[in-house]
Amino acid sequence: MTNQNIKPLAMDSSLFNHILQKQSGAGAVPANEKIATWASTLISLIYPELSSTVHEDIEALENDFEQLKLELIEMLHLTKECSRCDIESIAHLFFQSLPEIYRLLNTDIEAITNGDPAAKSEFEVIRAYPGFIAMSYYRIAHQLYKLDVPLIPRILTEQAHSKTGIDIHTAAEIGEYLMIDHGTGIVIGETAQIGNYVKIYQGVTLGALSVDKKMASQKRHPTIEDHVILYSNATILGGTTIVGRNSIIGGNVWLTKSVPAGSFVYHNPDVVVEERRIKSV
Repeated sequence: MTNQNIKPLAMDSSLFNHILQKQSGAGAVPANEKIATWASTLISLIYPELSSTVHEDIEALENDFEQLKLELIEMLHLTKECSRCDIESIAHLFFQSLPEIYRLLNTDIEAITNGDPAAKSEFEVIRAYPGFIAMSYYRIAHQLYKLDVPLIPRILTEQAHSKTGIDIHTAAEIGEYLMIDHGTGIVIGETAQIGNYVKIYQGVTLGALSVDKKMASQKRHPTIEDHVILYSNATILGGTTIVGRNSIIGGNVWLTKSVPAGSFVYHNPDVVVEERRIKSV
């Protein structure tokens, strides 16, 4: 019921016209909350450690996966930029890839469990570690990205970013056994490439030397080879920058050029330690 005491807004109608025009194109992509719920439900289905649901048999489990497949098809239909996509084929191929996504995520869980002395069990990592949450969303988003799904993959990684403080672009290429410890403030750019058995601590940035829009189609972010450790707040920039395998990049390092395999790169500030003199009372 309209309140008769409310006066019409004295505004230029051009704003209203602009909003109405945008509304006519509504449904360009499903609501972020719907996309995030779909992904979190899928992760909980793959990892029952995150859910209280108990399936009586394989058929019940298959039915839940089928429901998620139908939801993905619906979201793709609502995504107008996917109007020329072979939606059923994309959904089929994505769910066919779930065993590989599951395998990769298990390597990440193992890397965190074995690499963090504070991790008591894989169950704890699955339930409590932001690195696992971020990688779960990334692995799903990256597979959708490889199937040329627009918008939805990026929304997924940004949802993970908001949950964990870990910002992984959906197009980044990440190998097996990635260990993210703590994780807050990590940024992994669009064209970054990360090998196997890499450890990344909080505040690390794998970024670009330039943010010129003309470089959008170029490799702008670094390559991190196998068995590399990147300690907290290291900043590694540039598309031609390669950190060779078995290298260690220390905390607070600013790196814009390649380093060979087996390098130890560290920042060496002057630290002064003096005896503290306490006056006797």
